[in-house]
Formats: sequence, C-alpha cells, structure tokens
Amino acid sequence: MSTVVIVSGMDRPGITQALLERLDSLRVPHAISDMEQVVIHGHLILTLALEIDDHERERVLTELDSCAREHGLELRAQEGDHHPSDMDTPDLFVHITVMGRELTADTLEKVAGIVSEAEGNIERIYRIAQYPVTALELLVSKVAVEKIKKPLAALANQSPVDIGVQAGGLQRRAKKLVVLDVDSTLIQQEVIELLAAHANVEAQVKEITDRAMNGELDFAQALQERVALLAGLPESVIGEVRASITLTPGARTLIRTLKKLHHKVGIVSGGFTEVITPIANELAIDFIAANHLEIINGTLTGRVQGKIIDRAGKAEALREFAELAEVDIADTVAIGDGANDLDMIALAGLGIAFNAKPLVRESADTSVSTPYLDSVLYLLGIPRHEVAT
Repeated sequence: MSTVVIVSGMDRPGITQALLERLDSLRVPHAISDMEQVVIHGHLILTLALEIDDHERERVLTELDSCAREHGLELRAQEGDHHPSDMDTPDLFVHITVMGRELTADTLEKVAGIVSEAEGNIERIYRIAQYPVTALELLVSKVAVEKIKKPLAALANQSPVDIGVQAGGLQRRAKKLVVLDVDSTLIQQEVIELLAAHANVEAQVKEITDRAMNGELDFAQALQERVALLAGLPESVIGEVRASITLTPGARTLIRTLKKLHHKVGIVSGGFTEVITPIANELAIDFIAANHLEIINGTLTGRVQGKIIDRAGKAEALREFAELAEVDIADTVAIGDGANDLDMIALAGLGIAFNAKPLVRESADTSVSTPYLDSVLYLLGIPRHEVAT
C-alpha cells in the first residue's frame, strides 16, 4: 500500500528542497515511487507517492506536515493502491494538444469525454505555451491514436480551438521533415494573383484559383489557364512581386526553431521558383519544389516549363524530400491550406491544415485556425521555452 502526499500553497524558492531534505533526514529507504509538481499562477501543488511501512507512516507524515507548516503550506495524505504506472512506458502514451486563444471548460470537458468513451485515462495535463496561443498537453494512456483521432478532429472543426493527436515515445521527438505549402501558408499572398494584378487580370485569375483550391477544378489545368493570362508581362515584374510578399506571422520562428532542433524543412508550391527561391534561400529552406515560368527574351510567354507541381506532384515531392533527408515518411509533417495539398497531407505522418478550406480541415489529422504559423510547434510537442527567438 502506498501513501500519497499532497502539499499545496503559495510557491516560493526552496520549498521542494526543504521537503526532500526532511524526508531524507528520516532515512526511509526507497520511499519515493512517483512525484509530480506544478505551479499555477504562483500556487504550488506537489504530489509524492511514498512506499513506506505502516510503522513508519505516522513518523514520516508528522515530520513532513511540520516542514510544510513551517513554509506556510497545507499537507494532506491518503492511501492508494500501488500499481505499475504507464508513466514508466512513454511509448504507451497518446499526446493530445489543445490550443486556442481561449480554452473553455466546455471544450476541455468534451475532449475528456472522448478520451473516456474510448476507455483512455488522462494521466497528466500541463501547459506548454501561453503565447501566441494557450496550449495544454494531455498525456493519455490505455488508448490508441486511431481510436480518438477522428472524433477529436470533428470536435476541433466544431470548436474555436485546435486539437492535435500524436503517439508518444521517442518517435515524437525524432528527426523530422516538415514540408510547407507556400501561398497562404508560408506567405500571406497568392503569388499568381500578385502577378495577375500587373496584367490587369486579377479578378479572372482569383476566380480560377478559388475554384481550384476548393477542389472544383483540376489544378494543372487551372494553372495553365491562369498562366496563359500572364502572357506578355515583362520579366521585371517578378522582382516587384517578390518585394511585395510578406511572410505569415510566426513563419520565421517556426523555421528557425525546427532548424535549431535539427529538423529538415521543405516547401512545395503550385507557384513559381522564380519568385520563391530567394525567399527560401533567406530562410535556409532545405528543399524546394515549384513550377517554372517560361520566359523568352525577357517576357513571360504564358506557359510553364517542365513537370507541373500539382496535387500529386506535392505528394511526390514529399517522398523525394524524405529520401534526401533520410527521414521515414512516418516522421514527416505536411502543412497546407488548399485542395492541392490533400495528397501530401494524407501521405505525411502528421497532416496539418493551416487556416484551410473546409475540405482540407475535414481531411487533415489536425488543423490550426490561428494566424500564427509557429503554433504548429506545439502540435509537435515543442514547448514554448524551446522556441527560438
């Protein structure tokens, strides 16, 4: 029979050390079988599971209670059945990340209900970020990812929060390849629409783009139709468009953090290498796949050169990047917003819809609805204190 000791009160430096010193002074062998501490807005909750003989119990609790009182804390103790904890076997865990600008009891209760219905057990809840969103991580045992992923994704689609689900263990923090779409994901604009504005055909191009991103048109055909409208533009326009591009908030932080943690980063785009390559070089992107504009005598011909990077092409690029990075496909992450991202999102170990069309949100493993691209880091289990500044 183990004894569970709960110490609570206002936190200040030295409390944990004092309690452990007092316990050590009692010379109780192998006393601590588990321990957890959390501080919430300055309030300490420290839990100890002690394996102590019945004849030592009163002496130990009396001394710990005295120490707690000296520091203005309250101590409570209760008996608990000892059993092996899933905390010792992290591969059995499922990590659920819930994040949003506001986390309500209603949403968290529904998450807990889905876990309970799947016969899982929430072992621990802790905050991993407070900026730019609040993110909580739930460590859940006794349930498979596949059993809760779909209902949690459905809940996220109906709620003002984002929910990610991943298996635990070493694979979660293994070397990864993260591949991003460019237009309306890595950057805030659609490059072809910026080019179209210089040709006074922005409305026509935008209409075709919207239909393609919603899955209403074949992407390759839609691309050819839009590029044809650009015929006659001078090559100098490319530099003007490039100068007007702005990165999505958090993009630099996302990539900087991934690189710091030795992950590889790739971009795949239905846009054009002539525009995005300098941006990729600036961000130290490892891999690039995009379309090529045909330019003859300093003028856009209205055609693309080479193989078109469409929906299937993006998935193929993800495979190629994974081979080059020597990363298993299960350790890849794909992030996109449009219908032409669906194949790579489905192929990746973790597919993330970023401020995406409804069709993409419904198909992805998880989604991000905040405007901050670095929020993706929390879905990868990277807490705020590891984020590169």
